[in-house]
Amino acid sequence: MRTISDRIRHAIAFEVIGLLLIVSILSQFGFNAAHTGVLGVAFSVLATGWNYVYNIWFDKAMVKWTGTSEKKQKHRIVHAVLFELGLLWVTLPALAWWLNISLWDALIMDIGLVLFYLVYAYIYNIVYDKLFPIEHGKTAVQH
Repeated sequence: MRTISDRIRHAIAFEVIGLLLIVSILSQFGFNAAHTGVLGVAFSVLATGWNYVYNIWFDKAMVKWTGTSEKKQKHRIVHAVLFELGLLWVTLPALAWWLNISLWDALIMDIGLVLFYLVYAYIYNIVYDKLFPIEHGKTAVQH
């Protein structure tokens, strides 16, 4: 299992890199970077907290169900999809409120972001695990 400091580094790096990428991409499509940046920062703070809690939950579930926190491809796919669904449950109403649009319109707008973050989360976690591998068999602080 990962240490607390490793989980914090993981969550913060995920959000900073993701925010920089999404604001850059949206600005290429004519969205105001400052406006999307404010919303992005708010969602990023929310997602950072969710990321931390969710990854602890997911790793504990992995250990309970499989005996290890080592993820195979199927686990990574489930991990990314469940993370995004949990985040969508909170961000969708907030997006509709911020933009004063219907939940349906917010859902349509959010689909692109969800697809981006699904791919991004999958790739990010593979790269992160290669850069900062878990030392299996070594006990780490678990919370």
